[in-house]
Amino acid sequence: MVKIIGVRFKDGGKMYYFAPGQDNYNIGDGVVVETSRGVEYATVAMEEKEIAEEELIAPLKPVVRLATEKDKETVRRNEEKREGAMKIAAEKIAARGLEMKLVDCEFTFDGSKVLFYFTADGRIDFRELVKDLSSVFRIRIELRQIGIRDEAKMTGGLGPCGRVCCCSSCMPDFKKVSIKMAKNQGLSLNPSKISGLCGRLMCCLAYENDYYAEAYKKMPKLGSEVTTPEGVGMVVNINMLKMEVKVKIVKGDAMLYRDFKVDEVKFKKHGRPEKEEELDDEVKKLLD
Repeated sequence: MVKIIGVRFKDGGKMYYFAPGQDNYNIGDGVVVETSRGVEYATVAMEEKEIAEEELIAPLKPVVRLATEKDKETVRRNEEKREGAMKIAAEKIAARGLEMKLVDCEFTFDGSKVLFYFTADGRIDFRELVKDLSSVFRIRIELRQIGIRDEAKMTGGLGPCGRVCCCSSCMPDFKKVSIKMAKNQGLSLNPSKISGLCGRLMCCLAYENDYYAEAYKKMPKLGSEVTTPEGVGMVVNINMLKMEVKVKIVKGDAMLYRDFKVDEVKFKKHGRPEKEEELDDEVKKLLD
């Protein structure tokens, strides 16, 4: 068995495992850890525990120490420098006329490097920009191009539900989502209804997909013909939470609308599910 603790470098970010030292670590404590890019500051997200050695993907790097007041002051100073660095970088980008959008920047804990994150429609030649920034900051400069989902994760914001975006608050990794999930849940395929702030399908479509995918298989399709205890009719609405269907039944000159439990009606089962490739094409059409 191997002892580990979990830390996060950003709020809502991915958890990483490190080998604990001799100190006691509580959730929320600041720690200094050794990473592939040098010494970094992180926050304890999981207290010390033991796991099987075969569960580890690579050798653990160590926790150097619990963060001191000096370490915390270094983090505060780096954060204070961020706004000024963003302003300077934006000015340099505008002066060069580069078609790129500056999203965020961060200084490494030891102050040896500053990273600038940006989005762009295509590849950007930023070699001259790096020289401009190096002459100002006098430290190593790194520019990273990110996608629009990463931009939403970094900048945050309120989603259509009124809560902070999942990607920037409680979801360390992006979930795979498809238009098929929206179909299974009976949602409108209007892009404005199922898209997040990034313009892509909302990550939360995946949260209850397992339930809806199974429920969808047991339900008749909208517009299909079913046989009910009161006669043959057409499905006009389905409720996968209550497992009920609303059926329109024509009797002479009258039209009746009745709700039935799904096990009370008879219908033709669904055929083969749509191919994911076809759904991906539909996503593109919806979100273009």
